[in-house]
Formats: sequence, structure tokens, C-alpha cells
Amino acid sequence: MAAQKNTTPAGAPADSAEAPPLHVAIVMDGNGRWAKRRALPRTLGHRAGVEALKRIVEAAPDMNIRWLTVFGFSTENWSRPAAEVAELMALPKRYFETDIARLEREGVRVRVIGSDKGLSRDLLKICREAEQRTAKNDRFFLNVAFNYGGKADIVDAARKFAEAVAAGRARPDDLTEALFESQLATGDAPPPDLIVRPSGEQRLSNFMLWQAAYAEFVFQDVLWPDYTAAHLQAAIAEFQTRNRRYGAVVPDDALAAG
Repeated sequence: MAAQKNTTPAGAPADSAEAPPLHVAIVMDGNGRWAKRRALPRTLGHRAGVEALKRIVEAAPDMNIRWLTVFGFSTENWSRPAAEVAELMALPKRYFETDIARLEREGVRVRVIGSDKGLSRDLLKICREAEQRTAKNDRFFLNVAFNYGGKADIVDAARKFAEAVAAGRARPDDLTEALFESQLATGDAPPPDLIVRPSGEQRLSNFMLWQAAYAEFVFQDVLWPDYTAAHLQAAIAEFQTRNRRYGAVVPDDALAAG
């Protein structure tokens, strides 16, 4: 079964301030610093980051999260040293080879989003096999953003619509925000309710730029390899204190202002 879109209209307050986030996105940051603090190669930090990902994917469904999108490798990461890039390229293989049976068994549907450009045939084969093996699952949806960039995602969506217009399948006036959003790499999922960045950094780093329009942000001072279910639960607790107005004014605020 395909993921169902969130039908809450833009500009509508959330039903409950205490509702858990349905879609959480995480920038998996801090692997290199984790390794450096232990006088280890950065590659071992990335491997420890895979173990953290396993913990969070296992814990998230029990927190009523339905969609999890994780940022594993950005389009800008190609500028890192060749040895580190090679290690990063090996991470999906390491993750899927060691965890795909559990993901398949526990109802997790995997999608790898991002550009195929520059990725090896072996890596693409591994990613596609993971998607195929879990294609019928619908308990939990995992998007792995790999060789992904938010700007590139927007450009790709614009290109798709431009090609449809050029082919006579669409007219310029057909374009709406909802239609454009459906062309993004995450088009079959609702926008993230919560974006989490561990490691103490406070920026998006070209991650889900369009989709983040009304997301809540939580920044945590913990390096990704040390990240646990307790850290995710703390981020959700912070999220549940937020008053999400989607640009509207809730009645109490209007009274206070007037």
C-alpha cells in the first residue's frame, strides 16, 4: 500500500498540540567528530553512525512515527577526501546487508531518494533490491536521502513539470503547490512535522528545503553515533510543546493581541 498524503490544509492549526509527529526527518550529523574525539579514523565514525540508524529505525514506530527520512549523503559530500567518500558509498550496503531482513519482516518500506549520478552499479543494485523487497510493507516508511540535495530536488521537480508542458501533457496554469510537491523525491509522503539535527549544528545543510516550510526544528547537542531512542523521545517531547499555527492566528493569540 502506498503512503497516504497528509490532508491537513496549509494554514490550518494542528488538531492537538500533544499529537506526536507523523513524519520525522533527521540530519545524521557528527560521525567525523565522534571518531576524532576517540582518535579513530573518520570511517569508523560513519560505521558507528549506521548502528545509530538501526537503533532509531527500530524505535521510531513505537513512538507513533509513520515516516522517517534520514540524510545520509548530500550532493556536496563528494568534495570530501576520496577515502571518506568511498566509506560513505559503502554505508547503504552495510546497512541493508545487515538489516534488510528485519526491515522486511517488521513491515518497513524502504525508499532511497536522491540522484543516481555518480553512484556505482553495485550500490544502485543494492538500493533497488532493498526497495523491491520491502515494496509491499506499510507499517512504517523509511526514506534514506543519499546523494540528495534540497536544491537539486526542487530543480528536478521543476524539470519534470517543464517536460510535461513541452510534451503537451500539462499547461503552465496547471501548476499548483500541491502538484509541484508531488513531483519532489518525497512526493508520496506528507511534509515532515519535525526536523532533528544532532551534533550541535543549527542549519539545514540543503536538506528538504521545500518540505521544511512548516516543520518544527529541534537541535540536539549529541553526536549521531551516540544517538539513542531516548534522544529521539526528547526531541518529540520538545515538538509536543510547540504551537503549530501554519501562518494562522489561534484564538488565544488573537485575544492577547487585541
